[in-house]
Amino acid sequence: MANENDDLYPIAILIDELKNEDIQLRLNSIKRLGTIALALGEERTRSELIPFLHENTDDEDEVLLAMAEELGGFVSHVGGLEYGYHLLAPLETLSMVEETVVRDKAVESLGKIGEVLPEGHIVQHFFPLLKRLATGEWFTSRVSSCALFEVAYPRSPAALRSELRSLFYQLCHDETPMVRRAAAQNLGKFAAKIEREFVKTEIMALFTELTQDEQDSVRLLAVEGCAAFGKLLDKDDCVTYVVPIVQKFAQDKSWRVRYMVAQQLYELCEAVGPDLAMTELVPAYVKLLKDSEAEVRIAAAGKVAQLCKLCSNEQSISQILPCVKELANDNSQHVRAALASVIMALAPVLGKAATIEQLLPIFLSLLKDVWPDVRLNIISKLEHVNQVIGIDLLSQSLLPAIVELAEDKHWRIRLAIIEYIPLLASQLGVAFFDEKLGALCRGWLQDQVYSIREVATHNLKRLAEEFGSDWAQTHLVPQILSMAKNGNYLHRMTVLTALSMLAPFVSQDVCCNVILPVVLGAAKDRVPNIKFNVAKLTQTFVPLVGPTIVESSIRPCLLELNSDPDSDVRFFAGQALSVCDTCRV
Repeated sequence: MANENDDLYPIAILIDELKNEDIQLRLNSIKRLGTIALALGEERTRSELIPFLHENTDDEDEVLLAMAEELGGFVSHVGGLEYGYHLLAPLETLSMVEETVVRDKAVESLGKIGEVLPEGHIVQHFFPLLKRLATGEWFTSRVSSCALFEVAYPRSPAALRSELRSLFYQLCHDETPMVRRAAAQNLGKFAAKIEREFVKTEIMALFTELTQDEQDSVRLLAVEGCAAFGKLLDKDDCVTYVVPIVQKFAQDKSWRVRYMVAQQLYELCEAVGPDLAMTELVPAYVKLLKDSEAEVRIAAAGKVAQLCKLCSNEQSISQILPCVKELANDNSQHVRAALASVIMALAPVLGKAATIEQLLPIFLSLLKDVWPDVRLNIISKLEHVNQVIGIDLLSQSLLPAIVELAEDKHWRIRLAIIEYIPLLASQLGVAFFDEKLGALCRGWLQDQVYSIREVATHNLKRLAEEFGSDWAQTHLVPQILSMAKNGNYLHRMTVLTALSMLAPFVSQDVCCNVILPVVLGAAKDRVPNIKFNVAKLTQTFVPLVGPTIVESSIRPCLLELNSDPDSDVRFFAGQALSVCDTCRV
């Protein structure tokens, strides 16, 4: 009797928690279904737990979502593939609820189970479920059914495949727009599973009808099917069926449809091949670049580099670049920003001559744009241009604008410039760098924005790596030391950080006799933040200066800081003393 009660205990706890008023308890209970199923065993999970869950599908959406997700991985808990069909009933109910995310998760779980069920169970259990959903009274069930055809069709016998195609035909002609949307969204996936002869005779007719739907929400989802069908059909059929639809969509009265075409056009061009793309689809793309809606121009501008790769240089220069020049002066800053994020990638595509003649004026225009995001997008992609035209021409044409941006009022612009400086320095050479950019790099250490000062210290480290120890000792260390007495304690702290980063790149003599005394001298600063940063930074110097200097200079300084009134100073001084002790051992 006691054993029987023990066996009932897990399900009793589950029932109590699932009926609890506290949603969190109910949610926790659902998330522990796997553990409860293991306690119950496979047979009782099938006969008690699953029916109980099926009866309790009227709950908060959050709980139902968790249940739908758990059941998708429950096949092993009910006894394996032979018993997986037991999970279909509760998931069928969940796939009909009003909340979209719950339905989607239930459909996803049904798809997982349908892919592993034995073929006999597809006919006996999965197909009847799909038919009930597809012919259900509520549109929610019909919407959910659309995503399951691609699972059922390849695993169904020939006798049922015709009925499945017929059911999908009905969904494509459903009176409810949401159902037709779901059918349009899943038509390409379903077509990929269907025999080729039926794709051309039945499915393409459905696709054509959906592309002419009165609802723009249906038409824009049908756009996604264009790329899918482009891959399924041969080139002649693409010209006959797909290309005219894309051309029509590019002039659709709904901007959302045109936007979707702009987003999908590169995939469509890939599907039909470069030859067809150049002759049939590039003219449609040019219209999208000139579209009256900014959102469409944004989407089209983002595909400029990809489309130009498919075209010849002549076509790119004659048809696409004139539109690009117009977009560089577009009224919408978002269009200009989208163009700036990809236009630099055109340089390797078009080559040196076209870049110098056609693109450099556009780059300069965007670098001087009033909107900071536009300038930022150009700066972050400069390496593309450098690879094509070389550093000499880059420095002559773009460097003045870059230097101007280094003092931009928007700190993110300054930050982007700093991050690009080491690459620019490596290609400009020492002499050019010292003349044009050296003062800028040191000036950033006193910027008002902490992020700029922080990145500027790392920037100096990378420059020391690039130009070597002698250059760092001659051109960086003296100038940084001159800032050590700055009246702003934040700038004094930045100087200490910069010196600690440069220490590994200078000679031991300079490190011990020039840099270290300045760092240790800051321990007398009146600001506690400076003092505890001194304690932290001394840990960098311990392995660099040798045990004699540690004992004669660093340890006495840390012992003094260890008795400082400020608790943070004492804490970091104690940590640094531990590092000194480790080195002594």
